[in-house]
Amino acid sequence: MNYKETLDWMFNKLPMYQTQGATAYRKDITNTVLLAKHLGNPEHYLKCIHVAGTNGKGSTSHLLASVLQEAGYKVGLYTSPHLKDYRERITINGIPISEDYVCDFINKNKAFFEANELSFFEMSVGLAFEYFVKQKTDINIIEVGMGGRLDSTNIITPLVSVITNIGLDHTQFLGNTLELIAFEKAGIIKPNIPVVIGEYISETKPVFLAKSDETHSEIYFASDLIAATYPSALLGDYQIQNKKTVLQTLKVLQDKKLLSVSETDIKNGFLNVIKNTGLQGRWQQLGENPTVICDTAHNAHGLKIVINQFKKEKYDQLHIVLGLVNDKNLTEILPLFPENAIYYFCKPDISRGLDQLILKEKAAEFNLVGQTYISVSNAYQAAKENAKENDFIYVGGSTFVVAEIL
Repeated sequence: MNYKETLDWMFNKLPMYQTQGATAYRKDITNTVLLAKHLGNPEHYLKCIHVAGTNGKGSTSHLLASVLQEAGYKVGLYTSPHLKDYRERITINGIPISEDYVCDFINKNKAFFEANELSFFEMSVGLAFEYFVKQKTDINIIEVGMGGRLDSTNIITPLVSVITNIGLDHTQFLGNTLELIAFEKAGIIKPNIPVVIGEYISETKPVFLAKSDETHSEIYFASDLIAATYPSALLGDYQIQNKKTVLQTLKVLQDKKLLSVSETDIKNGFLNVIKNTGLQGRWQQLGENPTVICDTAHNAHGLKIVINQFKKEKYDQLHIVLGLVNDKNLTEILPLFPENAIYYFCKPDISRGLDQLILKEKAAEFNLVGQTYISVSNAYQAAKENAKENDFIYVGGSTFVVAEIL
């Protein structure tokens, strides 16, 4: 199979949570362990930093990778989901895995995948780990897909574990309280391996402390320990906490003499993070006059932070291109949005996308008024045509909405 045929097979044959939702989610790591054994347990040969959290784990992972690249390391980076091309998920020093490698890996292991009914995410984790070993990376940043304790990435033993924050998301899988979700995320804390907590609240701190005590892991609360940060190419006030998390993680690694990074490496890594890693969709400006911003925030915890950010912007009229997936709690998300905006309701082009008519009807209950559009691109085009020079356009609600306009 060529690359296009391989992608088609992957997306159609392997259960994929991003498009299918709950039916593709695996609540244990049995299959991942089986796959790892089939591949010769590549995870045993990798030096890793493991990053979990409700929000900010993508930005944190990319910032860490960028700094370590500046320090001269060969850095593997595994993240999800992708925005435009599957290969974004698996990069080394910002360069995506080759199409040929993806094709060869699938062709070589296709029978195994089918026989064991592996999920899309399980297969992707195996691919990433094998690739990083064969490419002889120095260090690898591994972002959790969902949760932590039962996530496919949790077969690694990292140099340090990182948990950015806890919010209510994926409650049908991880639990419907902050304590339960924190317990799942804390599942990446390994015996005698240090852990950095980015942000905590009264409900989550005891969970982290209990787990670190159980595993005899040193625990560091970045929000208490780091006062100042450095400028970054990632805009938005909400990046301040992500930067603190990265700084504390680097300090732990350096104090334990696991890695060597200079202050110049950190400064350059923060400033060059987009150039070094290709990160997109985080308070990303797509235009000016009118200002156009997109952001992949997609749950109440993340959207609240982003909405507070664009409330600080100066504009005459706010335009919001909004699309969601169908498993989000609308009564939790929609009240966060301002009533004084013109809305362009749309459906992301995936099976999990929430119908734009349903979204408009539900939004009206919270005095959010606008028109519906049959596609994200149509909604975005309408917003650009309607907006005046001093207006502000925000595009978001889902990673998949942002992906369609980049």
